[in-house]
Amino acid sequence: MNQAMTRIDPVRQEVIRNALVTAAEEMSLTIWRTARSTVVREILDYSTAVFDANGHNVAQSARIPVHLNSMSDCLRHILDHAIPLADWQDGDVIVTNDPYSGGQHLHDIQTFRAVFLDGERIGIVGTLCHHVDIGGGAAGSYLATAVEVFQEGIRIPPLFLARGGVLNDGVFEMLLHNVRQPDETRGDLKAQIAALGIGEAAVARIARKYGAGNLAAAMAQIQDSSERMVRAALAALPDGESRFEELVDDDGQSDEPIRLAVTVIKQGEGITLDFSGSSPQVRGPVNNTRAMTASAAYYALLAALGGDIPANSGCYRAVTLRLPPGSVVDARFPAPVASRMVVNHRIAIAVFGALARLMPDRIPAAYYAISYVYALSTFRPDGRRQVYFDIEVGGWGGHARGDGASALSCGLHNNTNAPIEMVEARYPVTFLRYALLPDSGGAGTHRGGLGLVREWRLEAAEGTLSTSFERFRIPPHGLEGGRPGSLSRTTLRRADGSTEALRSKVSGLPLRQGDVVTIETSGGGGHGDPAARDPAALRRDLELGFVTAAAAARDYGTPPKENEA
Repeated sequence: MNQAMTRIDPVRQEVIRNALVTAAEEMSLTIWRTARSTVVREILDYSTAVFDANGHNVAQSARIPVHLNSMSDCLRHILDHAIPLADWQDGDVIVTNDPYSGGQHLHDIQTFRAVFLDGERIGIVGTLCHHVDIGGGAAGSYLATAVEVFQEGIRIPPLFLARGGVLNDGVFEMLLHNVRQPDETRGDLKAQIAALGIGEAAVARIARKYGAGNLAAAMAQIQDSSERMVRAALAALPDGESRFEELVDDDGQSDEPIRLAVTVIKQGEGITLDFSGSSPQVRGPVNNTRAMTASAAYYALLAALGGDIPANSGCYRAVTLRLPPGSVVDARFPAPVASRMVVNHRIAIAVFGALARLMPDRIPAAYYAISYVYALSTFRPDGRRQVYFDIEVGGWGGHARGDGASALSCGLHNNTNAPIEMVEARYPVTFLRYALLPDSGGAGTHRGGLGLVREWRLEAAEGTLSTSFERFRIPPHGLEGGRPGSLSRTTLRRADGSTEALRSKVSGLPLRQGDVVTIETSGGGGHGDPAARDPAALRRDLELGFVTAAAAARDYGTPPKENEA
Protein backbone atom coordinates (compact mmCIF):
# COMPACT_ATOMS: atom_id res chain seq x y z
CA MET A 1 0.00 0.00 0.00
CA ASN A 2 1.32 3.47 -0.82
CA GLN A 3 2.04 5.16 2.52
CA ALA A 4 1.81 8.63 0.97
CA MET A 5 -1.79 7.92 -0.06
CA THR A 6 -2.80 6.36 3.27
CA ARG A 7 -4.43 8.39 6.00
CA ILE A 8 -5.95 6.86 9.11
CA ASP A 9 -8.41 8.44 11.49
CA PRO A 10 -7.19 9.93 14.81
CA VAL A 11 -8.85 7.24 16.93
CA ARG A 12 -7.07 4.41 15.13
CA GLN A 13 -3.85 6.41 15.22
CA GLU A 14 -4.10 6.64 18.99
CA VAL A 15 -4.91 2.93 19.32
CA ILE A 16 -1.83 2.04 17.26
CA ARG A 17 0.32 4.52 19.20
CA ASN A 18 -0.63 2.90 22.49
CA ALA A 19 -0.02 -0.54 21.02
CA LEU A 20 3.49 0.54 20.00
CA VAL A 21 4.16 1.99 23.47
CA THR A 22 2.99 -1.33 24.91
CA ALA A 23 5.47 -3.13 22.64
CA ALA A 24 8.27 -0.94 24.03
CA GLU A 25 7.09 -1.68 27.58
CA GLU A 26 7.02 -5.42 26.86
CA MET A 27 10.64 -5.15 25.80
CA SER A 28 11.42 -3.22 28.98
CA LEU A 29 9.80 -5.87 31.18
CA THR A 30 11.75 -8.59 29.39
CA ILE A 31 15.05 -6.92 30.23
CA TRP A 32 13.99 -6.29 33.82
CA ARG A 33 12.99 -9.92 34.34
CA THR A 34 16.01 -11.51 32.67
CA ALA A 35 19.00 -9.19 33.25
CA ARG A 36 21.78 -10.25 35.62
CA SER A 37 23.37 -7.07 36.93
CA THR A 38 22.04 -4.84 39.70
CA VAL A 39 22.54 -1.72 37.56
CA VAL A 40 19.96 -3.03 35.11
CA ARG A 41 17.67 -5.10 37.33
CA GLU A 42 17.56 -2.80 40.38
CA ILE A 43 18.69 0.67 39.27
CA LEU A 44 16.84 0.22 35.94
CA ASP A 45 19.57 1.90 33.90
CA TYR A 46 18.30 0.76 30.51
CA SER A 47 15.83 1.78 27.80
CA THR A 48 13.76 0.30 24.98
CA ALA A 49 12.13 1.89 21.94
CA VAL A 50 10.31 1.27 18.67
CA PHE A 51 11.30 3.04 15.45
CA ASP A 52 9.67 3.39 12.07
CA ALA A 53 11.11 1.63 9.02
CA ASN A 54 13.53 4.53 8.46
CA GLY A 55 14.91 4.67 12.00
CA HIS A 56 12.85 7.46 13.61
CA ASN A 57 11.63 6.96 17.18
CA VAL A 58 7.85 6.50 17.37
CA ALA A 59 7.32 4.88 20.80
CA GLN A 60 9.34 4.27 23.93
CA SER A 61 9.12 2.78 27.39
CA ALA A 62 9.00 4.88 30.56
CA ARG A 63 12.71 4.61 31.16
CA ILE A 64 15.74 6.91 30.72
CA PRO A 65 15.21 10.15 28.73
CA VAL A 66 18.95 10.68 28.28
CA HIS A 67 19.00 7.34 26.43
CA LEU A 68 15.74 7.60 24.56
CA ASN A 69 16.30 11.10 23.20
CA SER A 70 19.49 9.93 21.48
CA MET A 71 18.78 6.33 20.39
CA SER A 72 17.33 7.51 17.09
CA ASP A 73 20.50 9.57 16.45
CA CYS A 74 22.59 6.45 16.98
CA LEU A 75 20.36 4.39 14.70
CA ARG A 76 20.39 7.05 12.00
CA HIS A 77 24.20 7.20 12.21
CA ILE A 78 24.38 3.44 11.73
CA LEU A 79 22.10 3.61 8.70
CA ASP A 80 23.87 6.58 7.11
CA HIS A 81 27.51 5.69 7.81
CA ALA A 82 27.90 2.01 8.69
CA ILE A 83 25.18 -0.50 7.78
CA PRO A 84 22.55 0.80 5.31
CA LEU A 85 19.02 -0.52 5.53
CA ALA A 86 19.47 -2.50 2.33
CA ASP A 87 21.94 -4.75 4.17
CA TRP A 88 19.58 -5.58 7.06
CA GLN A 89 17.94 -9.00 6.98
CA ASP A 90 15.30 -10.68 9.11
CA GLY A 91 16.90 -11.88 12.36
CA ASP A 92 19.92 -9.56 12.20
CA VAL A 93 21.02 -7.82 15.39
CA ILE A 94 23.25 -4.74 15.10
CA VAL A 95 25.28 -3.67 18.12
CA THR A 96 27.39 -0.64 19.04
CA ASN A 97 28.52 1.36 22.05
CA ASP A 98 30.66 3.89 20.17
CA PRO A 99 30.11 7.48 21.39
CA TYR A 100 31.46 8.67 18.06
CA SER A 101 28.89 6.65 16.13
CA GLY A 102 25.92 8.33 17.78
CA GLY A 103 26.19 6.46 21.08
CA GLN A 104 26.44 7.68 24.68
CA HIS A 105 29.46 6.35 26.58
CA LEU A 106 31.08 2.93 26.25
CA HIS A 107 29.01 1.43 29.09
CA ASP A 108 25.82 1.91 27.07
CA ILE A 109 25.57 -0.96 24.60
CA GLN A 110 22.80 -0.45 22.05
CA THR A 111 21.23 -3.23 19.97
CA PHE A 112 18.79 -2.94 17.07
CA ARG A 113 16.71 -5.39 15.05
CA ALA A 114 14.56 -4.74 11.99
CA VAL A 115 10.97 -6.00 11.90
CA PHE A 116 9.83 -7.67 8.67
CA LEU A 117 6.38 -8.76 7.53
CA ASP A 118 6.04 -10.73 4.33
CA GLY A 119 9.54 -9.67 3.35
CA GLU A 120 8.83 -5.95 3.87
CA ARG A 121 10.63 -3.96 6.57
CA ILE A 122 7.93 -2.34 8.69
CA GLY A 123 9.90 -1.04 11.68
CA ILE A 124 12.95 -1.39 13.92
CA VAL A 125 13.19 -2.16 17.64
CA GLY A 126 16.05 -1.15 19.90
CA THR A 127 17.46 -1.59 23.39
CA LEU A 128 20.14 0.19 25.42
CA CYS A 129 21.65 -1.10 28.67
CA HIS A 130 24.29 0.38 30.92
CA HIS A 131 26.75 -2.44 31.56
CA VAL A 132 28.54 -2.60 34.91
CA ASP A 133 32.00 -2.80 33.39
CA ILE A 134 33.25 -2.39 29.84
CA GLY A 135 36.98 -2.77 30.52
CA GLY A 136 39.45 0.09 30.54
CA GLY A 137 41.67 1.43 33.28
CA ALA A 138 39.29 1.35 36.24
CA ALA A 139 36.82 -1.14 37.65
CA GLY A 140 33.38 0.01 36.54
CA SER A 141 35.16 1.75 33.62
CA TYR A 142 35.05 5.23 35.15
CA LEU A 143 38.71 6.27 34.86
CA ALA A 144 39.05 9.80 36.21
CA THR A 145 42.55 10.12 34.70
CA ALA A 146 41.49 9.13 31.16
CA VAL A 147 42.56 11.56 28.44
CA GLU A 148 41.24 9.60 25.44
CA VAL A 149 38.37 7.20 24.83
CA PHE A 150 40.76 4.26 24.26
CA GLN A 151 41.49 4.21 28.00
CA GLU A 152 37.83 3.85 28.93
CA GLY A 153 37.11 0.34 27.68
CA ILE A 154 36.33 -1.70 24.59
CA ARG A 155 34.79 0.32 21.78
CA ILE A 156 32.35 -1.55 19.54
CA PRO A 157 31.76 -0.03 16.09
CA PRO A 158 28.37 -0.73 14.50
CA LEU A 159 28.47 -4.38 13.46
CA PHE A 160 26.34 -7.53 13.25
CA LEU A 161 26.04 -9.32 16.58
CA ALA A 162 23.69 -11.79 14.92
CA ARG A 163 23.03 -12.56 11.27
CA GLY A 164 19.77 -14.16 10.19
CA GLY A 165 19.05 -15.18 13.76
CA VAL A 166 22.48 -16.79 14.29
CA LEU A 167 24.63 -15.25 17.03
CA ASN A 168 28.15 -14.18 16.07
CA ASP A 169 29.94 -16.04 18.87
CA GLY A 170 33.30 -14.50 17.98
CA VAL A 171 32.09 -10.96 18.57
CA PHE A 172 30.29 -12.04 21.72
CA GLU A 173 33.37 -13.70 23.21
CA MET A 174 35.67 -10.85 22.20
CA LEU A 175 33.51 -8.51 24.23
CA LEU A 176 33.34 -10.84 27.23
CA HIS A 177 37.13 -11.26 27.25
CA ASN A 178 37.56 -7.52 27.77
CA VAL A 179 35.30 -6.94 30.78
CA ARG A 180 35.75 -7.65 34.47
CA GLN A 181 32.38 -9.34 35.06
CA PRO A 182 31.75 -11.46 31.95
CA ASP A 183 28.90 -13.44 33.50
CA GLU A 184 26.84 -10.32 34.19
CA THR A 185 27.71 -8.79 30.83
CA ARG A 186 26.69 -12.01 29.06
CA GLY A 187 23.38 -12.10 30.95
CA ASP A 188 22.53 -8.46 30.34
CA LEU A 189 23.41 -8.61 26.64
CA LYS A 190 21.33 -11.75 26.16
CA ALA A 191 18.47 -9.97 27.94
CA GLN A 192 18.75 -7.21 25.34
CA ILE A 193 18.67 -9.72 22.49
CA ALA A 194 15.66 -11.47 24.01
CA ALA A 195 13.85 -8.13 24.36
CA LEU A 196 14.45 -7.43 20.66
CA GLY A 197 12.68 -10.68 19.84
CA ILE A 198 9.73 -9.70 22.03
CA GLY A 199 9.56 -6.27 20.38
CA GLU A 200 9.84 -7.72 16.88
CA ALA A 201 6.93 -10.09 17.53
CA ALA A 202 4.80 -7.31 19.03
CA VAL A 203 5.31 -4.87 16.14
CA ALA A 204 4.68 -7.61 13.57
CA ARG A 205 1.48 -8.52 15.42
CA ILE A 206 0.29 -4.91 15.21
CA ALA A 207 1.05 -4.82 11.48
CA ARG A 208 -0.85 -8.03 10.86
CA LYS A 209 -3.87 -6.70 12.75
CA TYR A 210 -4.07 -3.24 11.17
CA GLY A 211 -2.13 -3.70 7.94
CA ALA A 212 1.44 -2.69 7.13
CA GLY A 213 0.27 0.42 5.25
CA ASN A 214 -1.87 1.60 8.15
CA LEU A 215 1.00 1.00 10.56
CA ALA A 216 3.38 3.05 8.42
CA ALA A 217 0.83 5.83 8.12
CA ALA A 218 0.17 5.78 11.87
CA MET A 219 3.90 5.98 12.63
CA ALA A 220 4.22 9.06 10.41
CA GLN A 221 1.11 10.69 11.85
CA ILE A 222 2.22 9.99 15.42
CA GLN A 223 5.41 11.96 14.83
CA ASP A 224 3.54 14.73 13.03
CA SER A 225 1.08 14.99 15.92
CA SER A 226 3.87 15.39 18.49
CA GLU A 227 5.48 18.03 16.32
CA ARG A 228 2.21 20.00 16.21
CA MET A 229 1.82 19.74 19.99
CA VAL A 230 5.34 21.02 20.61
CA ARG A 231 4.87 23.87 18.16
CA ALA A 232 1.55 24.82 19.79
CA ALA A 233 3.18 24.84 23.23
CA LEU A 234 5.99 27.03 21.93
CA ALA A 235 3.56 29.39 20.20
CA ALA A 236 1.83 29.96 23.55
CA LEU A 237 5.07 31.36 25.01
CA PRO A 238 6.22 34.94 24.52
CA ASP A 239 8.86 35.47 21.86
CA GLY A 240 12.22 36.47 23.22
CA GLU A 241 15.86 35.70 23.81
CA SER A 242 17.42 34.59 27.08
CA ARG A 243 20.97 33.60 28.02
CA PHE A 244 22.20 31.55 30.97
CA GLU A 245 25.61 30.32 32.05
CA GLU A 246 26.20 27.34 34.32
CA LEU A 247 29.58 26.34 35.78
CA VAL A 248 30.68 22.75 36.34
CA ASP A 249 33.20 22.16 39.15
CA ASP A 250 35.98 20.59 37.06
CA ASP A 251 36.91 17.72 34.75
CA GLY A 252 38.56 15.68 37.51
CA GLN A 253 42.07 16.51 36.36
CA SER A 254 42.26 20.24 37.02
CA ASP A 255 40.45 22.75 39.20
CA GLU A 256 39.35 24.83 36.23
CA PRO A 257 35.55 25.27 36.07
CA ILE A 258 33.78 24.32 32.86
CA ARG A 259 31.42 26.88 31.35
CA LEU A 260 28.12 25.87 29.78
CA ALA A 261 26.53 28.82 28.01
CA VAL A 262 23.18 28.65 26.26
CA THR A 263 21.13 31.29 24.51
CA VAL A 264 17.48 30.41 23.99
CA ILE A 265 15.85 32.18 21.05
CA LYS A 266 12.12 31.57 20.89
CA GLN A 267 10.26 32.84 17.86
CA GLY A 268 6.76 31.78 16.87
CA GLU A 269 6.48 28.00 16.77
CA GLY A 270 10.22 27.34 16.79
CA ILE A 271 13.05 27.55 19.30
CA THR A 272 16.84 27.68 18.98
CA LEU A 273 19.28 26.58 21.69
CA ASP A 274 22.68 28.09 20.96
CA PHE A 275 25.57 26.82 23.10
CA SER A 276 28.17 29.22 21.69
CA GLY A 277 30.51 30.40 24.44
CA SER A 278 30.69 26.99 26.16
CA SER A 279 34.15 25.76 27.16
CA PRO A 280 36.33 23.88 24.68
CA GLN A 281 36.41 20.13 25.16
CA VAL A 282 38.43 19.24 28.23
CA ARG A 283 41.20 16.78 28.99
CA GLY A 284 39.18 14.76 31.51
CA PRO A 285 36.35 12.29 30.76
CA VAL A 286 33.36 14.61 31.21
CA ASN A 287 32.95 15.64 27.56
CA ASN A 288 29.66 15.30 25.67
CA THR A 289 29.28 14.36 22.04
CA ARG A 290 26.56 16.03 20.00
CA ALA A 291 24.05 13.21 20.61
CA MET A 292 24.55 13.44 24.37
CA THR A 293 24.04 17.19 24.46
CA ALA A 294 20.96 16.95 22.28
CA SER A 295 19.42 14.37 24.61
CA ALA A 296 19.79 16.66 27.65
CA ALA A 297 18.59 19.76 25.78
CA TYR A 298 15.51 17.97 24.44
CA TYR A 299 14.71 16.61 27.89
CA ALA A 300 14.89 20.04 29.50
CA LEU A 301 12.73 21.66 26.84
CA LEU A 302 10.02 18.97 26.86
CA ALA A 303 9.98 18.88 30.66
CA ALA A 304 9.52 22.65 30.74
CA LEU A 305 6.75 22.64 28.15
CA GLY A 306 4.89 19.95 30.07
CA GLY A 307 1.58 18.65 28.84
CA ASP A 308 0.84 15.20 27.49
CA ILE A 309 3.09 15.29 24.43
CA PRO A 310 3.96 11.76 23.25
CA ALA A 311 7.75 11.51 23.14
CA ASN A 312 9.11 10.61 19.71
CA SER A 313 11.29 12.03 16.94
CA GLY A 314 8.57 14.47 15.92
CA CYS A 315 9.09 16.41 19.15
CA TYR A 316 12.51 17.62 18.03
CA ARG A 317 11.59 19.09 14.64
CA ALA A 318 10.78 22.50 16.08
CA VAL A 319 14.14 22.67 17.88
CA THR A 320 17.38 23.97 16.37
CA LEU A 321 20.63 23.19 18.21
CA ARG A 322 23.80 25.17 17.63
CA LEU A 323 26.77 23.37 19.16
CA PRO A 324 30.31 24.70 18.63
CA PRO A 325 32.49 21.86 17.24
CA GLY A 326 35.33 20.84 19.53
CA SER A 327 33.57 22.19 22.61
CA VAL A 328 32.59 20.31 25.76
CA VAL A 329 29.08 20.01 24.29
CA ASP A 330 30.27 18.66 20.92
CA ALA A 331 33.54 16.91 21.67
CA ARG A 332 35.65 15.45 18.91
CA PHE A 333 37.28 12.03 18.75
CA PRO A 334 39.13 10.72 20.72
CA ALA A 335 38.03 12.82 23.72
CA PRO A 336 37.11 10.70 26.78
CA VAL A 337 33.40 10.70 27.68
CA ALA A 338 32.77 8.03 30.36
CA SER A 339 31.65 10.62 32.95
CA ARG A 340 29.58 12.59 30.45
CA MET A 341 26.69 12.89 32.93
CA VAL A 342 28.77 15.40 34.92
CA VAL A 343 28.20 17.87 32.08
CA ASN A 344 24.99 16.34 30.72
CA HIS A 345 22.91 17.16 33.81
CA ARG A 346 24.28 20.70 33.84
CA ILE A 347 23.30 21.18 30.20
CA ALA A 348 19.73 20.60 31.37
CA ILE A 349 20.26 23.07 34.23
CA ALA A 350 21.56 25.70 31.78
CA VAL A 351 18.54 25.23 29.49
CA PHE A 352 16.18 25.42 32.48
CA GLY A 353 17.95 28.57 33.64
CA ALA A 354 17.47 30.28 30.29
CA LEU A 355 13.85 29.13 30.02
CA ALA A 356 13.10 30.46 33.51
CA ARG A 357 13.06 33.96 32.05
CA LEU A 358 10.50 32.96 29.43
CA MET A 359 8.29 30.88 31.74
CA PRO A 360 9.14 31.93 35.33
CA ASP A 361 6.21 30.15 36.98
CA ARG A 362 7.09 26.80 35.43
CA ILE A 363 10.82 26.36 36.12
CA PRO A 364 12.11 25.14 39.51
CA ALA A 365 15.35 26.14 41.18
CA ALA A 366 18.34 23.96 40.35
CA TYR A 367 18.34 20.31 41.35
CA TYR A 368 21.38 18.23 42.41
CA ALA A 369 22.23 17.71 38.71
CA ILE A 370 24.68 14.82 38.78
CA SER A 371 24.46 11.05 38.62
CA TYR A 372 26.47 10.15 41.73
CA VAL A 373 28.16 7.13 40.15
CA TYR A 374 30.58 5.01 42.13
CA ALA A 375 32.12 1.55 41.70
CA LEU A 376 33.80 -0.67 44.28
CA SER A 377 36.06 -3.41 42.95
CA THR A 378 36.79 -6.45 45.12
CA PHE A 379 37.51 -10.14 44.66
CA ARG A 380 35.29 -13.10 45.43
CA PRO A 381 36.73 -15.95 47.55
CA ASP A 382 37.35 -17.93 44.32
CA GLY A 383 39.49 -15.09 42.96
CA ARG A 384 36.99 -13.74 40.43
CA ARG A 385 36.54 -9.99 40.22
CA GLN A 386 33.42 -8.40 41.64
CA VAL A 387 32.23 -4.85 40.95
CA TYR A 388 29.61 -3.15 43.13
CA PHE A 389 28.18 -0.31 41.05
CA ASP A 390 25.66 2.25 42.29
CA ILE A 391 24.11 5.61 41.44
CA GLU A 392 22.86 8.08 44.04
CA VAL A 393 20.65 11.14 43.72
CA GLY A 394 19.92 14.35 45.63
CA GLY A 395 17.26 17.01 46.13
CA TRP A 396 15.08 18.84 43.62
CA GLY A 397 14.73 22.60 43.56
CA GLY A 398 11.81 24.42 45.10
CA HIS A 399 9.30 25.86 42.65
CA ALA A 400 6.52 28.42 42.50
CA ARG A 401 3.93 25.97 43.83
CA GLY A 402 5.81 24.05 46.51
CA ASP A 403 8.95 22.55 48.01
CA GLY A 404 11.37 20.46 46.00
CA ALA A 405 11.25 16.67 46.26
CA SER A 406 13.85 15.03 48.49
CA ALA A 407 16.24 12.33 47.24
CA LEU A 408 14.30 11.91 44.01
CA SER A 409 15.91 10.79 40.77
CA CYS A 410 15.82 13.53 38.15
CA GLY A 411 13.84 12.71 35.04
CA LEU A 412 16.97 13.00 32.89
CA HIS A 413 18.34 9.72 34.26
CA ASN A 414 15.20 8.39 36.02
CA ASN A 415 16.97 5.68 38.03
CA THR A 416 15.74 3.85 41.11
CA ASN A 417 17.72 3.05 44.24
CA ALA A 418 19.44 -0.27 44.87
CA PRO A 419 18.03 -1.65 48.16
CA ILE A 420 20.77 -1.87 50.78
CA GLU A 421 19.61 -5.33 51.87
CA MET A 422 20.15 -6.66 48.35
CA VAL A 423 23.54 -4.95 48.07
CA GLU A 424 24.74 -6.38 51.39
CA ALA A 425 23.62 -9.86 50.34
CA ARG A 426 25.69 -9.71 47.13
CA TYR A 427 28.71 -7.59 47.97
CA PRO A 428 31.19 -7.35 50.90
CA VAL A 429 29.83 -4.10 52.33
CA THR A 430 27.80 -3.19 55.42
CA PHE A 431 25.65 -0.06 55.39
CA LEU A 432 25.87 2.19 58.42
CA ARG A 433 23.63 5.05 57.26
CA TYR A 434 21.13 5.73 54.49
CA ALA A 435 19.08 8.81 55.26
CA LEU A 436 18.01 12.31 54.25
CA LEU A 437 20.46 15.11 55.10
CA PRO A 438 19.00 17.86 57.34
CA ASP A 439 19.59 21.45 56.17
CA SER A 440 20.70 20.34 52.70
CA GLY A 441 17.75 21.93 50.88
CA GLY A 442 18.17 25.61 50.01
CA ALA A 443 16.06 28.01 52.07
CA GLY A 444 13.20 29.78 50.34
CA THR A 445 9.52 30.53 50.33
CA HIS A 446 9.51 27.00 48.95
CA ARG A 447 12.43 24.98 50.29
CA GLY A 448 14.71 22.86 48.15
CA GLY A 449 14.46 19.09 48.52
CA LEU A 450 16.95 17.28 50.73
CA GLY A 451 19.99 15.37 49.60
CA LEU A 452 20.94 12.11 51.23
CA VAL A 453 23.80 10.31 52.97
CA ARG A 454 24.83 6.77 52.08
CA GLU A 455 27.57 5.32 54.25
CA TRP A 456 29.09 1.84 54.02
CA ARG A 457 32.00 -0.15 55.41
CA LEU A 458 34.17 -2.50 53.38
CA GLU A 459 34.16 -6.07 54.73
CA ALA A 460 36.52 -7.61 52.16
CA ALA A 461 40.26 -7.68 52.75
CA GLU A 462 40.82 -5.00 50.14
CA GLY A 463 39.18 -3.12 47.30
CA THR A 464 39.42 -0.06 45.09
CA LEU A 465 36.95 2.81 44.75
CA SER A 466 36.14 4.96 41.73
CA THR A 467 33.71 7.90 41.81
CA SER A 468 32.21 10.32 39.30
CA PHE A 469 30.65 13.02 41.49
CA GLU A 470 29.99 16.76 41.25
CA ARG A 471 28.69 19.76 43.21
CA PHE A 472 31.69 19.83 45.55
CA ARG A 473 32.35 23.50 44.77
CA ILE A 474 29.34 24.94 42.93
CA PRO A 475 25.98 24.31 44.62
CA PRO A 476 22.53 24.14 42.98
CA HIS A 477 21.33 27.73 42.56
CA GLY A 478 18.11 29.16 43.99
CA LEU A 479 15.54 31.22 42.10
CA GLU A 480 13.59 34.39 42.89
CA GLY A 481 15.60 35.04 46.06
CA GLY A 482 15.88 31.40 47.16
CA ARG A 483 19.17 30.18 48.65
CA PRO A 484 21.46 27.57 47.07
CA GLY A 485 21.25 23.92 48.00
CA SER A 486 24.08 22.21 49.87
CA LEU A 487 27.38 21.05 48.44
CA SER A 488 28.22 17.38 48.02
CA ARG A 489 31.12 15.65 49.71
CA THR A 490 32.75 12.25 50.10
CA THR A 491 34.65 11.27 53.24
CA LEU A 492 36.87 8.24 53.79
CA ARG A 493 37.37 7.09 57.38
CA ARG A 494 40.14 4.54 57.60
CA ALA A 495 39.93 1.56 59.93
CA ASP A 496 42.60 3.21 62.11
CA GLY A 497 40.31 6.21 62.69
CA SER A 498 42.01 8.69 60.35
CA THR A 499 39.77 10.60 57.95
CA GLU A 500 40.25 12.03 54.48
CA ALA A 501 38.07 14.31 52.34
CA LEU A 502 38.08 12.87 48.83
CA ARG A 503 37.98 14.70 45.54
CA SER A 504 34.76 14.44 43.58
CA LYS A 505 36.31 12.22 40.90
CA VAL A 506 38.73 9.46 41.86
CA SER A 507 39.78 6.15 40.32
CA GLY A 508 41.41 3.07 41.84
CA LEU A 509 41.56 4.47 45.38
CA PRO A 510 42.82 1.60 47.58
CA LEU A 511 40.54 0.52 50.44
CA ARG A 512 41.19 -1.94 53.26
CA GLN A 513 38.85 -3.96 55.43
CA GLY A 514 37.06 -1.72 57.93
CA ASP A 515 37.37 1.47 55.89
CA VAL A 516 34.16 3.53 55.80
CA VAL A 517 33.01 5.61 52.83
CA THR A 518 30.45 8.38 53.43
CA ILE A 519 28.70 9.93 50.42
CA GLU A 520 26.65 13.11 50.95
CA THR A 521 24.65 14.46 48.01
CA SER A 522 23.42 17.97 47.30
CA GLY A 523 19.98 19.31 48.14
CA GLY A 524 18.02 21.45 45.69
CA GLY A 525 17.98 25.22 45.55
CA GLY A 526 15.24 27.22 47.25
CA HIS A 527 12.57 29.25 45.45
CA GLY A 528 11.46 32.68 46.67
CA ASP A 529 12.40 34.84 49.66
CA PRO A 530 12.95 32.66 52.78
CA ALA A 531 11.29 35.39 54.88
CA ALA A 532 8.01 34.62 53.11
CA ARG A 533 7.98 30.94 54.07
CA ASP A 534 4.76 29.77 55.72
CA PRO A 535 5.45 29.43 59.49
CA ALA A 536 3.45 26.20 59.55
CA ALA A 537 5.69 24.74 56.85
CA LEU A 538 8.79 25.73 58.81
CA ARG A 539 7.38 24.14 61.98
CA ARG A 540 6.76 20.95 60.06
CA ASP A 541 10.35 21.00 58.75
CA LEU A 542 11.61 21.30 62.32
CA GLU A 543 9.35 18.51 63.59
CA LEU A 544 10.42 16.14 60.83
CA GLY A 545 14.10 17.00 61.18
CA PHE A 546 14.39 18.39 57.66
CA VAL A 547 15.70 21.68 59.08
CA THR A 548 17.59 22.10 62.37
CA ALA A 549 16.81 24.88 64.84
CA ALA A 550 20.17 26.52 64.15
CA ALA A 551 19.58 26.58 60.39
CA ALA A 552 16.02 27.84 60.86
CA ALA A 553 17.30 30.75 62.94
CA ARG A 554 20.03 31.50 60.43
CA ASP A 555 17.98 31.23 57.22
CA TYR A 556 14.45 32.12 58.31
CA GLY A 557 14.86 34.16 61.48
CA THR A 558 13.54 33.04 64.87
CA PRO A 559 11.84 29.62 64.55
CA PRO A 560 8.03 29.99 64.82
CA LYS A 561 6.32 29.20 68.09
CA GLU A 562 3.50 26.72 68.32
CA ASN A 563 0.80 29.39 68.56
CA GLU A 564 1.97 31.34 65.49
CA ALA A 565 -0.44 31.36 62.57
